[in-house]
Amino acid sequence: MHKRPGVLALKRMAITHILGISAFYHDSAACVLRDGEIVAAAQEERFTRRKGDASFPSRAVAYCLRAGGIAAKDLAYVGFYDKPLLKFERILETYLGVAPRGLVSFLKAGPLWIKDKLYIEHQVRDALGYEGDILYAEHHESHAASAFFPSPFTEAAILTIDGVGEWATGSFGMGREADIELFKELRWPDSLGLLYSAFTYYAGFKVNSGEYKVMGLAPYGRPKYVDAIYRELLDLREDGSFTLNQKYFNYLTGLTMTNGAFDRLFGGPPRVPESTLTQREMDLARSIQVVCEEIMLRMARTAHRETGAENLCLAGGVALNCVGNGRLLREGPFKRIWIQPAAGDAGGALGVAQLIWHRYRRQPRRVRPCKDGMHGAYLGPSFSPEEIARFLETLGASYVRLEREALLRQVAGLLAQEKVVGWFDGRMEFGPRALGARSILGDPRSPRMQAQMNIKIKFREGFRPFAPSVLRERLGDYFELDGDSPYMLLVAPVKRERQLPMTDAQQNLWGIDKLNVPRSDIPAVTHIDYSARIQTVSREDNPNYYDLIAEFERQTGCAVVVNTSFNVRGEPIVCTPADAYQCFMRTHIDFLVLYPFLLDKAAQPEWKETQDWRSEFQLD
Repeated sequence: MHKRPGVLALKRMAITHILGISAFYHDSAACVLRDGEIVAAAQEERFTRRKGDASFPSRAVAYCLRAGGIAAKDLAYVGFYDKPLLKFERILETYLGVAPRGLVSFLKAGPLWIKDKLYIEHQVRDALGYEGDILYAEHHESHAASAFFPSPFTEAAILTIDGVGEWATGSFGMGREADIELFKELRWPDSLGLLYSAFTYYAGFKVNSGEYKVMGLAPYGRPKYVDAIYRELLDLREDGSFTLNQKYFNYLTGLTMTNGAFDRLFGGPPRVPESTLTQREMDLARSIQVVCEEIMLRMARTAHRETGAENLCLAGGVALNCVGNGRLLREGPFKRIWIQPAAGDAGGALGVAQLIWHRYRRQPRRVRPCKDGMHGAYLGPSFSPEEIARFLETLGASYVRLEREALLRQVAGLLAQEKVVGWFDGRMEFGPRALGARSILGDPRSPRMQAQMNIKIKFREGFRPFAPSVLRERLGDYFELDGDSPYMLLVAPVKRERQLPMTDAQQNLWGIDKLNVPRSDIPAVTHIDYSARIQTVSREDNPNYYDLIAEFERQTGCAVVVNTSFNVRGEPIVCTPADAYQCFMRTHIDFLVLYPFLLDKAAQPEWKETQDWRSEFQLD
């Protein structure tokens, strides 16, 4: 006869749920772990439809709890991704150090701190009705945890780089088994993230969201300002640490990133947002990208030298610089690198939850070689066919339901006819990239596709490139990349044999004039420097998306599709079928898949912007 387990044994057997939260700066998010496994994770912006939403992630929390089948009372712990008191200490010391300058900035920020950011515990308890433990991690510890714990490595060096956390702006350390240790950090106000954001602001783009535009604009320019950046803006050391010359920046004392000295150094005031791009902005983008890559390489070499590790894990906002990541993989000292797909602040919610599980609870880590723990980043909401059909019926939409093989065959055929397809299937992605769950798809062979998708669908700048999704086993046939890139965070060259040589006249073009020159036999996903931001697709992670690309290859001989996020400029990626249908009707997308349904734009009822049907189909 077996003895009944005692109270302590029952407690050990109980399932442990942990909620991680990031909030109040940009890109708020929530994540739930069950016994260390990621159950759900999502950004608040996807539910509120406010891009980069920094508010307390009440809707994201509600979704994560619902996905876990639990209530707040079932949580063992709640974790917050940084330490507000330490951050407030840094802000106060900064203001005191530059006083009386910065008074306007302090008067704007101070009330927000007093109202919200210093009373996070009260907000958590009030919002959730939660009475248990609330734990805090340092910002870069959360980044480091999000980088290492889900990675496929037993041991790895860790590198985190962003704007600023409490005091740190970058750090490196080591992860072993179920523990991480950070050895050294770069501290405020010296920040690679803020340096890059200063150029983002100066080029006329929005800080914390326009950095991708600077990276995409860089290949159109010349690195003519690199020497000026090294000479005037920063003192860069061999180990990758540096000191910024605050004479040229305004983020310590004002409400802008740069000042008059910066204007004089680079020949004029910042570009007015939405005004015409000039060669100056292209050259500035190229120059800061060159400097950013060099700093990333030096930091990585230092981390390698001091840890001796073969693997590297990356997180922090700068880890979303996929051009720099590509250079780290090709030229850096590490054999393998892994980048957290939600590398920005959203990923901090995941990191703090994992710190609680592994460090605070001292739980072991399950490492799967060659397979990370992010579940393809498909961690958001999904919708059943019944839910989608009910919505479509309420709307009076025209649609057909198809069996899987018929749907994949028909959609692949539409893509082959250069139709643009909105693709909505399964769980929403966590992080800034659409990975085949909330994507807009096109034919990469079409020389017209990039312009068509940028201008008629995304309503964004024409210079911005689109990414290829490629079958993993066909990667080497198209791109110079050795290894997986499931999260679209590595840039690599298109295979030389696929590149199209430029004529003498084309060689003499410079800047934006190069945009419409086809560069390869997959021109819609080939940037002007013959590079591409690659997503490798495996059947294990997303069988429907994989088989769609495989069917497209069967029909066309091409194992690549264009993949861009399912949204228009200025809006978050779609979350619900209602979001997707609205985007579909507001743009020139030809067909919409709300799996397993197919909708033809030409057959839809007249679209009226005044409709309020979306409010009836929300995730509460």
